Amino acid sequence: MSFAEIERIVGTKLPKSQENPAWWSNSTTNNVMTKVWLDAGYRTEKVNIAGRKLVFRRIAPVAAGGGMSESPSEYRQADDGVAKKSRRHPAFGALKGTFWIDPEWDLTKPTMSEEELDEMEANLERTADLIDAGFRKKPR
Repeated sequence: MSFAEIERIVGTKLPKSQENPAWWSNSTTNNVMTKVWLDAGYRTEKVNIAGRKLVFRRIAPVAAGGGMSESPSEYRQADDGVAKKSRRHPAFGALKGTFWIDPEWDLTKPTMSEEELDEMEANLERTADLIDAGFRKKPR
């Protein structure tokens, strides 16, 4: 892909840091976009900064619903054919399946009712008044 094609797909210009080869590495510590292409099941290869081109190679099928694959492998095959241990923490995915969000639940709905919000605001105002009154006391 050309960098221009990537910009057209994501709908914005790539950052200036795209001129640094490390930005295109497959290390998630270099930039936040790396996680996006890795989660989609691709890795970058043959990055040509001067020619503004690179290759995205499919590394894993995308799990149902997108995102990380269902069972990340503990070992990966490196380009040199030597198996290397994954850098993922062993607890990665430990909570998977322990909770779910009801599809009918409105995630934009406030967690507090109007009455609870009003009570909280009144408590904050009382606290602010007490603090303010304490600052106004004259020293003895």
